[in-house]
Amino acid sequence: MKRRTFIQSTALAALSLAAGGTLFNCSGSSSSGKKPNIIFMMADDLGYGHLGCYGQEKIKTPHIDRLAWEGMRFTQCYAGSPVCAPSRSVLMTGLHAGHTAIRGNYGSGGTPIYDEDVTVAELLKSYGYATGAFGKWGLGDINTSGMPHKQGFDRFFGYLNQVHAHYYYPWFLYENDKKYLLPGNEGGKREQYTPDVILGKALEFIDQNKEQPFFLYLPFVLPHVELLVPEESFREYEGKFPEPHPWVDEIGHYADQPAPRATLAAMISHLDRNVGRVMAHLKKLGLDENTIVFFCSDNGAQNKKGADLHFFKGNGELRGKKAELYEGGIRVPMIARWPGKIEPGTVSDYIWAFQDVMPTLTALAGAGQPEGIDGTSVVPVLTGRAEGKASHSFFYWELEKGGVLHQAVRHGRWKGLRKGISAPLELYNLETDISETTDVAEQNPGIVQKMEEYLKNARSEPRSYEHGAPTWSYRKEDTGYIR
Repeated sequence: MKRRTFIQSTALAALSLAAGGTLFNCSGSSSSGKKPNIIFMMADDLGYGHLGCYGQEKIKTPHIDRLAWEGMRFTQCYAGSPVCAPSRSVLMTGLHAGHTAIRGNYGSGGTPIYDEDVTVAELLKSYGYATGAFGKWGLGDINTSGMPHKQGFDRFFGYLNQVHAHYYYPWFLYENDKKYLLPGNEGGKREQYTPDVILGKALEFIDQNKEQPFFLYLPFVLPHVELLVPEESFREYEGKFPEPHPWVDEIGHYADQPAPRATLAAMISHLDRNVGRVMAHLKKLGLDENTIVFFCSDNGAQNKKGADLHFFKGNGELRGKKAELYEGGIRVPMIARWPGKIEPGTVSDYIWAFQDVMPTLTALAGAGQPEGIDGTSVVPVLTGRAEGKASHSFFYWELEKGGVLHQAVRHGRWKGLRKGISAPLELYNLETDISETTDVAEQNPGIVQKMEEYLKNARSEPRSYEHGAPTWSYRKEDTGYIR
C-alpha cells in the first residue's frame, strides 16, 4: 500500500471511531474523553545499566528513576538495531530491521527515508495531534525527502545529520529547513550547550500546544560522544573517579577530554535533569495526568571514544555493546508512565521492540492497528491486561559489518545469532544465561533448525542508497559544523 493511501485509510478509521462519540480508553472500555498527550524520550547510546533503576551505582539519575517508580519499567525491551539510524528507522516506521528503509549508519550521516515511508508522526498528525521532534533526527539531511517536516512533524528543531550531532557546541542547528545560528559557539567558544537549547524549544512546543493533544518526540543527543558537558554539571563528578588516562582524538574529530569518566557520568546526570525539567513542566501546566511518557535508549552503550563501558557497567551484565547483536547492543531501558492508567512501580519482563512503538502510539491515540507493518500494540501490557509473554513469536535484527551480514533472532527464551548468512548459528538460553556466555546450539538442534527456517524469509533486500563520504572520520573543522 502506498504512503498516502495508507495514511488516509488509517485516518478514516480513526475519524469514524471519533464520529461515534467515543474514544479509545486504555482501561479496555470506551468512554468520552480527551486524547492523551504522548511524549517519547529517547537517549543516545545510553546503556541498559547506566540508570539507577537498572542497577547503576556510580551515576545519579533520580528523575528517570522516579519515572520508573511512578510507572512501568521493562526488562526485556529491544531497540530496532544496535546502531543509531536503523534503530530510529524501525521506531518511526514500525518495520523491523529486515524490512525498514535504513539498515545501517551510512557514511554521510544523513541518508533519508523516502516519501513512500510512513512514519508514526504522519499517522498521529492525521488523528488530530500536533507533532514535534526536538533533538537528533538522523533519517534525512537538509534538502532531502527525509526531513522531519516532510515526514509528519509540524515542527523540528535540532540536528538532521548524525555527524552534526557529534558536536555539543556547533555554530548552528536546524529549525525545520532553516539554520538556527548559535553565535555563542563560534570562534572556539562554548556558551550554548545544544541539549539545553533544544530542550528549551521542546518546552515551548508544549506551551504552544497545551490546549490540544500533542505528540512530542525527544531524541536526546546525550550521552553520545563527544564527551563534553557544562562546567556546573561536571563539578558534581570532578575528582570522584580514577582517570587512568585522558581521551585524545588523534583524528581531531571529537573534542579531547582530560577526565572522560567524570564527564560521561556528568552527561548522563545532565540528561536526567533535562528529563526532570520536562516532567516538572507538565505538572506546572496541569498536563501531567493526561500525558503518557516513555523513556528509552536508541541502542546499547559503546566502549570507545573515551566512553568507559566497563568501569560503569554501562550495559549491566549483558554481553556486547553498541554495533553488536549480542544483548548489550540491542536490549535497552524502557520506562512508561501514565498516572491512573499504568500501575506505579511495575516491573515487566514482557518482550517487545521498537517496531511495536508505532502501533502502540496509534492505539493510544484512539486508532486501530496500522496495516503493512511488523509491530503490534503493547497497550494491553501497559494497562495490565496483557496475555502472553511477548509481542511476537520471533524478533529479528540485522546489521552489515565489513560487507558481512550479521543477524539475530529471539524466539521465546532463545536467542540466535550468526555472523554471516552461511555462518553457524550461535544459540543462547536467555532465561538461564542473560550474559550469553554459553553457546547451546549443539544441544538444541531443533531450536536451531526452527530459527534457520525463520531466517530464510525474515528480511527483504535493502534499498540501494548512495552512501556518501564517511564524514565521521573528518577533522571537526572540516565537517562544516564547527567554526
